[in-house]
Amino acid sequence: MFADRATIMIRSGKGGDGHVSFRRELYVPNGGPDGGDGGRGGDVIFEVDLGLNTLSEYRHKRKYAAQDGQEGGKRRCHGSDGADCILKVPEGTVIYENSTGKVIADMSGDNKRQVILTGGRGGKGNMHYATATMQVPKYAQAGQPAKELEVRLELKVIADVGLVGFPNVGKSTFLSRVTNARPKIANYHFTTLNPNLGVVDLDGGGFVIADIPGLIEGASEGLGLGHQFLRHIERTRVLVHIVDAAGVEGRDPADDIEKINAELRAYNPEIADRPQVIAANKIDAIYVEDGAENPVDRLKRVFEPKGIEVLPISAVTGEGVKQLLYKIRELLNSCPKEPIVFAQEFFPEDALLTESLPYTVERVEESDGPVFVVEGPKIEKMLGYTNLDSEKGFAFFQRFLKESGILKDLEDQGIEEGDTVRMYGLEFDYYK
Repeated sequence: MFADRATIMIRSGKGGDGHVSFRRELYVPNGGPDGGDGGRGGDVIFEVDLGLNTLSEYRHKRKYAAQDGQEGGKRRCHGSDGADCILKVPEGTVIYENSTGKVIADMSGDNKRQVILTGGRGGKGNMHYATATMQVPKYAQAGQPAKELEVRLELKVIADVGLVGFPNVGKSTFLSRVTNARPKIANYHFTTLNPNLGVVDLDGGGFVIADIPGLIEGASEGLGLGHQFLRHIERTRVLVHIVDAAGVEGRDPADDIEKINAELRAYNPEIADRPQVIAANKIDAIYVEDGAENPVDRLKRVFEPKGIEVLPISAVTGEGVKQLLYKIRELLNSCPKEPIVFAQEFFPEDALLTESLPYTVERVEESDGPVFVVEGPKIEKMLGYTNLDSEKGFAFFQRFLKESGILKDLEDQGIEEGDTVRMYGLEFDYYK
């Protein structure tokens, strides 16, 4: 079975604890502290491996952890750092935070390697805490704890063109004719169980085309095989509807197109609005009775007023195929050429940083109006290392306020637009 989705638990390494020890050498009866620092915990890193095309290795093992940092030693010995956990994935894999469904990383385009969870920092040994008044510190700093996250991996194939259509309309036959792909072809439903990719070579530039299997009515609600393969359409820039214009199986080709567009719109409305072309396949099998309308002419009458061109082809004989390929390239040239990459929505380090933050929100009435005073030890620390003058730093600050629950508490206290928020000598005007 083609594996294009997996849910796993990842854990970074814990930082090693600092060590408590004292020099004990001959002729040095009262040696000072010499406890070393703990080692840093390992990171969890995702890397693209171009030799992979499925997520099958993540279907059987569900937990992955980096190595913990080693505890510091006596004689100022630094604990060794923990080994990183490097997870190999195929290009096009999108990593989601499982509970929220937000994107953490899209392993495509230029993003070939990304640290998802950083290891904990090692704790300081007691040698750092000696002072004039405390010459025998009997304590050391603990290493930072490990971070854990449940993530969902989804492989979304990277192709310029997506072939869509009901089962058994000739998508695989078309793909095998125009590319070097060799999908399994037979005259029964759901022959194609994997998204097949092929490269079309044309004078002046080729493109990658994907056969998206299993679309039926109700696919967006999980019926048939379509639900698990709809995600592979998300990166395609042009859609090619292949329909059985001859009606070999007794279905109405115009109705097929409307149903598939409805499924695409239910899954993701933006996909249904992408450029489309209809390939009216099996014209070699069309029989038109006297006085009846040619089914290709009917498709043109229904869809070309909507801006969707209809091109008659025969994937078996090759008739009309070249004209269709040049039409596809024309549509591609009219589309933005930037690859479709999913933007990051979930920032693990920020989210884990703001868990269980102790803080207070107090409303103080002053002569100019209410002032909302926010205080807490981690808030003070965060303000100390965040550059609020930079756009990125201020965006981090805003996420911090939202995800830690401070904004909700301010609203519960009755804050209104234009009111003042005070944090450790800094004042901000509140605006939604």
